[in-house]
Amino acid sequence: FSLNLAADCNAVLKALQPIFQEQGMTETVHNWEDHGYLVTYIKKNGSFANLRIHPHGLVLVDLQSYNDDMKGREEVDQLLNKVEERMKELFHGNIKRVKRLPAILRGGVIDRYWPTADGRLVEYDIDEVVYDEDSPFQNIKILHSKQFGNILILSGDVNLAESDLAYTQAIMGSGKEDYTGKEVLILGGGDGGILYEIVKLKPKMVTMVASNIDQMVIDGCKKHMRKTCGDVLDNLKGECYQVLIEDCIPVLKRYAKEGRMFDYVINDLTAVPISTSPEEDSTWEFLRLILDLSMKVLKQDGKYFTQGNCINLTDALTLYEEQLSRLYCPVEFSKETVCVPSYMELWVFYTIWKKQTGI
Repeated sequence: FSLNLAADCNAVLKALQPIFQEQGMTETVHNWEDHGYLVTYIKKNGSFANLRIHPHGLVLVDLQSYNDDMKGREEVDQLLNKVEERMKELFHGNIKRVKRLPAILRGGVIDRYWPTADGRLVEYDIDEVVYDEDSPFQNIKILHSKQFGNILILSGDVNLAESDLAYTQAIMGSGKEDYTGKEVLILGGGDGGILYEIVKLKPKMVTMVASNIDQMVIDGCKKHMRKTCGDVLDNLKGECYQVLIEDCIPVLKRYAKEGRMFDYVINDLTAVPISTSPEEDSTWEFLRLILDLSMKVLKQDGKYFTQGNCINLTDALTLYEEQLSRLYCPVEFSKETVCVPSYMELWVFYTIWKKQTGI
């Protein structure tokens, strides 16, 4: 409750006490002269409530209960309804805002809460754990969402859902490119989504390789993310593609030494680091190394596609763009903002190409 006036802490306490006492809850009051009251109510079944009264006009009620059945939820709603009614009676229209948040379910078999890239907590409509394994590199989860289908989550980071064709299309150039007969290099992309979509476009050859690409990610996705990857992960080689389970840096160095060139390089390894201190973050050096090596294997008229990050992380995006001026060859770039459904945020994608120099 946010009030339009200062709160009489003692009056609020006396008004709400009977509601909690009716529930058979034991009361403990902590009083700070200039900082209001903290009151704890404990029930014999282990449920408890915290009532925090701030003198400046903020009253907070927090209920925690082990009851996860319908009856338990109804009891909580009834209690909160009574608290709201009593507060409205006490302050006679002087309540600026009443905000009731939905219950956060802790410790459940299914974890519904995952952070966005910019640090907001999102509750997903997840109803099933499809796959949950630890590989030598990371924890791999595939969870089912009623809205988004199966979602791949790597070490707590939401990677891709079956709903996220918009992501795959954006990192491929948003339908503006002709992949027919082209040589394509994919860095990362272990979920198989990019490979699956490019193979449909009749390229000459697609090579997919990543730094520490995780065979367990491939195994999980080819079984549980088939709406995303189709059948391209069933075999590591197809008519016009190959998947290399290798570290991408030695592979890129080998290709550069051999003079092998690609029409397109698609980097799906990692988002732009959130750190805003590139001098202190080796991840920036890793990204620059990948960019430099990619430019060395990219044809003069080729294009390099990559994801950036959440549109709200403006400092990280700016610093990424600054890194582009530090490559061994001059480059130009454009960017596009796309809504990726399961991310629940706008995501920035980059197109980078070698700057054409006049004769």
